[in-house]
Amino acid sequence: MSSLRVYAIDGIVPVVNPTAYVHPSAVLIGDVIVGPGCYVGPCASLRGDFGRLILERGANLQDTCVMHGFPGTDTVVEEDGHIGHGAVLHGCRVGKNALIGMNAVIMDNAVIGESAIVAASAFVKAGAEIPPRSLVAGMPAKVIRELSDEEIAWKGEGTRTYQDLTRRCLATMVECDPLTTMEADRKRIHMPDVVPLVELKKRDGR
Repeated sequence: MSSLRVYAIDGIVPVVNPTAYVHPSAVLIGDVIVGPGCYVGPCASLRGDFGRLILERGANLQDTCVMHGFPGTDTVVEEDGHIGHGAVLHGCRVGKNALIGMNAVIMDNAVIGESAIVAASAFVKAGAEIPPRSLVAGMPAKVIRELSDEEIAWKGEGTRTYQDLTRRCLATMVECDPLTTMEADRKRIHMPDVVPLVELKKRDGR
């Protein structure tokens, strides 16, 4: 834990559960609480120097994401929440099992309902309330339709993949020097069960 970039401010120290994985390049400042089994990716910024930031059990916050909030607020990702690369969360609440797409922005006092999906690059306005099990997209984001059971199941599988990544990182990730040439029999990461949603729909003829 000593290699992490973790900073106290005003005597408030971040909390990281021992079963969570926080990449050493991520930055945690002040009133940050990272719960059990969470994953925090490279270069994520959790700046709890104004409001409290909370990742609940099994949530993931991927590469270059930002969490921040105004004084007196809680910015929360509930259990099994899934925050895609580059997303910004500011003073909002992301409900249980919800997914925030890559580079989306969720503003103050917005509430993302349980098992909802916010599309990549969407902008969710301050104070917006996104219904459970809905797909929202656009700038500003609007409800497009209700999600299918298949889509919610796909989201759950993706989150479980990140929960497994947490365990893989804790067990096997080490800093190392690069090789100068590629091995002739170089292995690949083998994850046959991880499939983009668009590919699943192609398989089903949609």
